[in-house]
Amino acid sequence: MYTDSHCHITFDQLYDHLDDVLEGMKDVSSCLIMCTNETEFLRALKLKEADARFKVAFGWFPGDAKTIDDAKMERLEQYLREGKIDVLGEIGLDYYWDNTFNEVQKDLFVRQIRLANQYKVPIAIHMREATRDCLDLLKAHAKTPIVFHCFSGSVETMKECLRMNALISFAGPITFKNAKHGPDCVRACPLERLLTETDSPYLTPVPYRGKENQPGYVRFVTKKISELKGLEEADVARQVEANFLSLFQ
Repeated sequence: MYTDSHCHITFDQLYDHLDDVLEGMKDVSSCLIMCTNETEFLRALKLKEADARFKVAFGWFPGDAKTIDDAKMERLEQYLREGKIDVLGEIGLDYYWDNTFNEVQKDLFVRQIRLANQYKVPIAIHMREATRDCLDLLKAHAKTPIVFHCFSGSVETMKECLRMNALISFAGPITFKNAKHGPDCVRACPLERLLTETDSPYLTPVPYRGKENQPGYVRFVTKKISELKGLEEADVARQVEANFLSLFQ
């Protein structure tokens, strides 16, 4: 059985044919639904109520930082207070598309880290073209378990993340022929600190690259990791699930 530690199945694109998505993920035994708005979050809560495989993550995405007002922060805290959020995320910094509001992003990031500390929930990190700022803020403020989602940095950066006792999550890009750092990072990452994910509907792994991604395709990520590390796929899947579940103990 497989683990998808980061998917967006309540995003409209997948939610519109959710029955097919669920049918295709029968071999997924643990799954974190990542929500970036309240509509997705409320959908995810219903799925979690009906299926024990699911955990729910919610947080304000860095690219939306300019739109997050006090009312939205208060609602986020209310959901945390009510115990409805298993992981606060995906939060972090993204300077790739627009670096004109970096300070606003950093302020939102720190505010959310502090909420995670207060309510003792893990955090899922989105880090793109902002490695130094992101790691510095985590080192200064984070006190709960950290997951680096869809890790794409260098081996050196990964080792810095591991020194923070973080988990490193790998997705479809490690299966691509033009994969750069990913395969080396997989080889260098201790199995007990590794997670698998799809980030579906995005980043579809080979052999379905170019098509819509789904949680069921996490098996191809797991298979690639087992090949890169020279381990049995079942052993990788078993340890990855144990790593994932350790976030909630």
